[in-house]
Amino acid sequence: MSPTSSMPGGDKANPADLLVVGGGVNGTGIARDAAGRGLSVILCEKSDLAGATSSASTKLFHGGLRYLEYFEFGLVREALIEREILLKSMPHIAFPMRFVLPIDENLRFPEHGSSFARLMSIVPFLGGRRPPWITRTGLFLYDHLGGRENLPPTRTLDLKSHPAGRALKPIYSQAFEYSDGWVDDARLVVLNARDAANRGATILTRTRLDGAERRDGLWRATLSDANGGANRTVFARALVNAAGPWVEDVLHQKLRQISSEGVRLVRGSHIVTRRLFDHDQPYFLQLEDGRIIFAIPFHTDFTLIGTTERDHTGDPGQAACSDEERDYLIKAANRFFRRQLTVEDVVWTYSGVRPLYDDHADDATAATRDYVLTVSDEKGKAPLLNVFGGKITTFRHLSEEAMHKLQPWFAGMKSDWTETARLPGGDFEFGGVPRLVAELRAKFAFLDEGWATRLVRAYGTDATELLGGARKAEDLGEVFGATLTAREVGWMVEREWARTADDILWRRSKLGLRFSETGRAELADYLERRRPN
Repeated sequence: MSPTSSMPGGDKANPADLLVVGGGVNGTGIARDAAGRGLSVILCEKSDLAGATSSASTKLFHGGLRYLEYFEFGLVREALIEREILLKSMPHIAFPMRFVLPIDENLRFPEHGSSFARLMSIVPFLGGRRPPWITRTGLFLYDHLGGRENLPPTRTLDLKSHPAGRALKPIYSQAFEYSDGWVDDARLVVLNARDAANRGATILTRTRLDGAERRDGLWRATLSDANGGANRTVFARALVNAAGPWVEDVLHQKLRQISSEGVRLVRGSHIVTRRLFDHDQPYFLQLEDGRIIFAIPFHTDFTLIGTTERDHTGDPGQAACSDEERDYLIKAANRFFRRQLTVEDVVWTYSGVRPLYDDHADDATAATRDYVLTVSDEKGKAPLLNVFGGKITTFRHLSEEAMHKLQPWFAGMKSDWTETARLPGGDFEFGGVPRLVAELRAKFAFLDEGWATRLVRAYGTDATELLGGARKAEDLGEVFGATLTAREVGWMVEREWARTADDILWRRSKLGLRFSETGRAELADYLERRRPN
């Protein structure tokens, strides 16, 4: 089903089974799972898909190594199991990486850290030091908690001879190397939405929930077009509140419901710099204040560094990386790398607000990354499911659990299916990107290696359909810059709900890193001209 398809059902005589509020990773994941079980689904998102938190992550499928210090063993185990499943289900937008964790013999436990860190800081024979064997023990657990299948285990590196050592200061002579995964977070959301639509769901972007109430055993919801279009009223048998940072606003203001559950808004900011090292392995860096940051190869010519963690107040949609956060990340990176970064090296910053389940932890770093799903099950009333918290790696399992909670209201619902399903474009073998790139170049001789790789990494096997019968680059229409053509823009608009230049340059892709303001303006003008009156 294309984004322009008419909406099935949703009226009182033919209500949808599910109305999902929120077009982030959890909302689209739930919509996809429900549609695949045979339910009729409507999803509304007030801005763009992945318009907030879900496009502002550190772009990792990971168990959360540092969460072991907070004794979150269940969460880490679940995330590690999911990491294996997800890497196989979307091999175009996700892939394994070998992280380098430099060993600092002088690292100490912070005074204010996890319960484990505070305990270890008073162990007499340690004298406050954090010896490498503690980190190695954590990595051993990390290797074995989640039933690792496709990823190699931890090993120790000699940084004097390993390529990863060249970028680091000479005081770092050894490192641990362990496995985790990379994911294009925004494209994950878009592909979830595409798969949901392919299975019959209706995806409504730029569509705000103004309010909803229970009436005659159904939810009656009023939706409004953010671009000034007509309001519409839809009916659904169940409502899912997956509004991310706005989950409490939807719950209390739009639905007029009372709940003791809530979220803690934690801002995570990142910087992107010019390429900081000349290899493709990321770094996991332990800081003196007890926090960690990552330095990750990013779209060939850049390095992604983050994240900070600060409690956030104000509109989550206006989150931005502050100068203080930017400088903190620069200073943290400069502690490790030979090349010293300055503000002039920063080419982009971004920030997102994580809606962490409020467990009343002392500080933002200690707040749980686990999720809580609640269902109002008042007899005779249409159910409401609220999603509090969560992390990108557990979205599929969260979605599955959400459907289990709604099972009593949908007796004929089909069984679990997403564990072995592929996302659109992901129907090829784990690790098969080089083969796919070679096949694409053989079929479309005008593609160079970089262009073909970008298309495969974004679209997987769908790249062939996108290029269609093109025999030369000119067949793809106007070129806006950085290999972005009118043909690809059309695909994003017609199949991926893109409407604006930012949708295309910063969420459907990261080509904004390579676009000038002039190129962006030309793209925006093109989109305006092709938009129906």
